[in-house]
Amino acid sequence: MPKKVWLLVIGMFVNTVGNSFIWPLNTIYMHDHLGKSLSVAGLVLMANSAAGIVGNMLGGFLFDKIGGYRSIITGIVLSLAALVGLVFWHGWPHYVWFLTFLGFGGGIVFPSMYAMVGTAWPEGGRKAFNSIYLANNAGVAIGPALAGLVATYKIDYIFHANAIMYVLFLLIAITFYRGFKIDPATHTSVLKEQKRIRQKAPLISLVIVLSGFFLTWLVYSQWTTTISTHAIDVGVSLGQYSLLWTINGALIVLGQPLIKPIVKRIEDRLKVQMLIGIVIFIISFIVVGFAESFAMFVTSMIILTFGEMFVWPVIPTIANSLAPKGREGFYQGIVNSVSTAGRMVGPVLGGVLVDLYGTHMMLTILTAVMSLAIVTSLLYDLPMKRQSADRPAA
Repeated sequence: MPKKVWLLVIGMFVNTVGNSFIWPLNTIYMHDHLGKSLSVAGLVLMANSAAGIVGNMLGGFLFDKIGGYRSIITGIVLSLAALVGLVFWHGWPHYVWFLTFLGFGGGIVFPSMYAMVGTAWPEGGRKAFNSIYLANNAGVAIGPALAGLVATYKIDYIFHANAIMYVLFLLIAITFYRGFKIDPATHTSVLKEQKRIRQKAPLISLVIVLSGFFLTWLVYSQWTTTISTHAIDVGVSLGQYSLLWTINGALIVLGQPLIKPIVKRIEDRLKVQMLIGIVIFIISFIVVGFAESFAMFVTSMIILTFGEMFVWPVIPTIANSLAPKGREGFYQGIVNSVSTAGRMVGPVLGGVLVDLYGTHMMLTILTAVMSLAIVTSLLYDLPMKRQSADRPAA
């Protein structure tokens, strides 16, 4: 990989380690320490994700307008301000305000990182986005394990740890990302573009594939919300629950040699990769629906992890391939906004379903909903095929 990609990988790793001190424990903290119901906790996470959507869209626009370096610095500074607030005020309702602001700042960072890696290594294709994905999950392998240790000692210290990691991320960005250049010939500002979209097929294809992406994230988000509290209720300790995410992140990094022969064989068949991943997702949620012991949760997490190893890197790759020149940042912003929207709706919907029907029925309903993503994966490229068929022969 080019040096620039390695620097982005390191930055993403540090960022994720920091974030991992908070996101796995959000629902548990609000439910067990602030005394709020799952529905209320879901609404707070919804506000965090809604702010993240706004941040994602703004981050994509800023990347195309002022470049990746300034966009990333903006997001880091805003996130750091929110974390400093959480260090001193993490009671109710301050927790809601600062967590929402943190979602906005973090939302600006992610599309810029993904768009920047696409421009730093355009010939890398799926490998470029997979490198950021792996860095993200290497952070997930370490962050929750450290968070579990910190929370066991004193849960309030998770906010201090996250703030420290964001300071480190800021230093890395200031030191290394300033010199990253974006060719103005390939990245014109979306905000300055006045031309109408001539080819609507790529955008329609993106909307179709992202509708399925939204459904998968809506269900996946249950692991950090309703499933986390269910695990605690059936006797899984806080340290064991954090260990599940360490298994997730470590397996994604260490399991690459296991899936590499399969991915290499179907490297150019992105649709097949998505379908494989979604089917594995469904199996994992069927398993977790019957989980009553830590071993069963581990089994479900391992299955889930193999599913996301196929699905998550494919989506930004498809978006990058569909994006017109100059709109790469904007399209990556849309991708991150959709995943954030899934994380926004998921906790609320899951919390309401648990309160009404219980955890098992919630998982049954949402697993059926996620199966609809198979349909969108099969159909997303139809607009592109029709466009090719309608194009006159040269």
